[in-house]
Amino acid sequence: MAKEIAGYVKLQIKGGQANPAPPVGPALGQRGINIMEFCKAFNAKSKAFMGKPVPVVITVYKDKKFDFVIKSPPASHFIREAAKLKSGSKEPGRVIAGSITIKQAEQIAKEKMKDLNAHDLEEATKIICGSARSMGIEIKK
Repeated sequence: MAKEIAGYVKLQIKGGQANPAPPVGPALGQRGINIMEFCKAFNAKSKAFMGKPVPVVITVYKDKKFDFVIKSPPASHFIREAAKLKSGSKEPGRVIAGSITIKQAEQIAKEKMKDLNAHDLEEATKIICGSARSMGIEIKK
């Protein structure tokens, strides 16, 4: 028999650095989840993404048990890393904050492929280029 789902919690936590402090503690506490149990499991699974912001979707069951799925860091994080910037442009479309090459965009698309809504690498690269442009980052050939 399948477990009955009580709900979902979506969070963005730095890889390997989950702790009971906000935002993790309050979000999980109101669902009745054992916060320390989640933090230990998440930190063990997300060691590969140490220090990077990682989206996680937590499925909460009626019996207060939980499962979670870790996704890859957001495209904006990879784009800022490739352009060596702290943040995108304050005025995207008018002010260019930095630039990345098509090769770098392709590399980011390969890493994000399973989380993107694209059938092949070329489409995924276009999605990444669009994200970069909306951040005020130029794409160089």
